[in-house]
Amino acid sequence: MKGSIRERSAGHWAIILDQRDPATGSRKRKWHSFKGTKRQAQIECARLISAMKDGSYIEPSKLTVAQFLDRWLDHVKSQVTPKSHERYSGLVKKNIVPALGAMILTKVRPVHIGEAYSAALKDGRKDGRSGGLAPRTVGHMHRVLKQALSQAVKWELLARNPADAVDPPKVEWKPVATYDLSETAQILEAIRGKPIFMPALLAVMCGLRRGEICALRWRNVDLDGAQFSIVESVEQTKAGLRFKSPKSGKGRKVALPPTVVDELRTHRARLAEDLLKLGKRISDEDFVVCHPDGSMLPPIHVSQQWGFAIAKTGLAKLRFHDLRHAHATHLLAMGVHPKVASERLGHSRVGITLDLYSHVIPGMQENAAADLDRAIKAALRGIEKTNG
Repeated sequence: MKGSIRERSAGHWAIILDQRDPATGSRKRKWHSFKGTKRQAQIECARLISAMKDGSYIEPSKLTVAQFLDRWLDHVKSQVTPKSHERYSGLVKKNIVPALGAMILTKVRPVHIGEAYSAALKDGRKDGRSGGLAPRTVGHMHRVLKQALSQAVKWELLARNPADAVDPPKVEWKPVATYDLSETAQILEAIRGKPIFMPALLAVMCGLRRGEICALRWRNVDLDGAQFSIVESVEQTKAGLRFKSPKSGKGRKVALPPTVVDELRTHRARLAEDLLKLGKRISDEDFVVCHPDGSMLPPIHVSQQWGFAIAKTGLAKLRFHDLRHAHATHLLAMGVHPKVASERLGHSRVGITLDLYSHVIPGMQENAAADLDRAIKAALRGIEKTNG
């Protein structure tokens, strides 16, 4: 096997690879274009010869990054939820393709990806405003691009994944925004009697997600046993609403505080009266939180109701999802074991709970140290009395 280079114009080279067809003995020639110095062209020629010998050689292709990503989005569509696919598509079309889409796929190098990330951080907004993207958004870009290019390696379009050699920007850790116990009580009192009250109560007292609240039916509620069965969630996509498994992929049981049981009994009685006025009897198939006619409440409607309600209070205007964070924070601050909190929240691993709410852990450690100190001192006093 031989290789040579030929200068086409200043800084532009043709790399010619010669090999023999093992079946016919005829000579086959492959051409590659290269831009750079003569020395760089020679190094690239040597690399290509080595790749042909060890079987990692990739045929020259004019497939662009944009064309490949279109194929990849079609491929991955059946492997992720519609909502996730929408996010992937948005990142690809708004952020990745404008930066790298015109490049030939096989010519993408780590330096190109790194430069694209730097440009996105500096001036990557596509919403008509000036400025760069947040490091977290660029991190999402990196994860999607890395996943896509890994598939290109599996399809033998690339010999290696150039994104593996690129580090995404560092994201500063910030504790989740939430309400303390006093603020939580103020919120519940301020919204009592409003449509948003029951969704907010289920979020802050039980840790339910917005989609889980909207999907909850009376057949999943055991008021006598004081527990929920969370078996599905509602997802809102551009195509409409769809039911799916909870985020962790499996259902869970959630024990209900007596206050929530009492509120649910009152809520069900009121809902039964309202439905009866429309000529409908309430059934176990009806949604716990719904429109006045009993139809399902879309998740976005919950957020809108919350936004209107919280704007009329003097409290911080946090997201509806932050009520779930409040539930977790209250539990951990009261000394509830993280595993129990994790199960109530429906996290797939207790590590997720600890990572999200690590700002609460120091206080728990101090309490644990104080409790242990008291226990040891009591035990020592017992020994002294026995010996005395």
